Amino acid sequence: MTSQPVAAREHVRQEMVADPRVVAAIVSAVHEQVPVYAALDDSRLPEVRAIAAWGLERLLHLWVTDGALEPSDLRRLRGIAAARAADGRPVQAVLRAYRVAATVLTDEIAARAPRLAAADAFALTRMLLTALDTLSEEMTTAYAATDEDLAADRDRALRLLLDDLIAGRHASVGALSDRSARLGVQLPDPYCLLVAEPGGAERPDMALDAATGLLEALAVPGDEVVSSATVRGSRAVLLLPGAAAARAGAVLGARSWRGCAITGESLDRVAVAHRLAADALDTAPAHAHRPGRVLTDADAHVLALLGGHPAAAPDQVARLVLGPLTDPGQRHLMEALTAYIDAGSASAAARVLHLHAQSLRYRLRRIHALTSRDPRDPWQRLTLDIARTIRP
Repeated sequence: MTSQPVAAREHVRQEMVADPRVVAAIVSAVHEQVPVYAALDDSRLPEVRAIAAWGLERLLHLWVTDGALEPSDLRRLRGIAAARAADGRPVQAVLRAYRVAATVLTDEIAARAPRLAAADAFALTRMLLTALDTLSEEMTTAYAATDEDLAADRDRALRLLLDDLIAGRHASVGALSDRSARLGVQLPDPYCLLVAEPGGAERPDMALDAATGLLEALAVPGDEVVSSATVRGSRAVLLLPGAAAARAGAVLGARSWRGCAITGESLDRVAVAHRLAADALDTAPAHAHRPGRVLTDADAHVLALLGGHPAAAPDQVARLVLGPLTDPGQRHLMEALTAYIDAGSASAAARVLHLHAQSLRYRLRRIHALTSRDPRDPWQRLTLDIARTIRP
């Protein structure tokens, strides 16, 4: 290779490495074109940018020098692949991200050197094809090894899976199903995501042993559906079969803990469920927590509505709280609820409706049975009041 093409390539290399817009263009393209990367939260994007910057510098260097990936490059690629396998990002998605990045790299070079010499263009094509081929082999091998390691440590693998679900790193149920199949587990569907913490003002970071102890207390012997636990700061986060929500209140009450159990979100929205539950525990007043009872989807959505950032539309919040009371056949119960809330007592509500006080109290008991919300409890009365107010 003569000095002239080396100088031309080096000029392009220096210009691209010095321009932060190139890395930004690569990250943007990957984020837009690869669904798994589009689902990443903001905390993961700096890592993507760092890898893009390193890859850009190395590939341009190989193009300028007609070089090949070195052992240190291969070790780094294997490390990246192992991390992505542990993250739960499918190898096909990761390899696609590198192909998208290579396309952006080619476009950026073409924009800076529109009359690129044929030798330089051939060298660029040869370098990219060789690098992508080597990268594919190294990453596939590293993924297989990491999968074997994770499968051997099932508890850790399940914890990592739950961590990824909470962080929103799975873009589809299909990708989640593939990862579950590799681990040989069946995730609960429907599920309950329980976020729980000890009561009291002092809340040090939760120990993983405490979270797993709570998981064992809630597990059903012989249940083939997998459950898992992890921690987030001072809180335990458990992924459980949907039926476990009914037992959560008693188990947490025995420990003097409080919690929020979300059961109405799909498996690809575990991150949404976690955010709802965590926000609910952050904002719920003390009187919303009662021994033997956990906050639910309805409580979480009411609290989100009060905070000005509802995850559900008002009519959905109303349905979650009121349940069967929205049926036309339960109109008499809605009238009793409205009268009770407006009048402030069962006796006064009975007079408004021209009922005997005992008949009104019977209707309040029916409301409690149908909604699991006691209109006499201050917090539950508030949620019922909000729901009947915003109901279409």
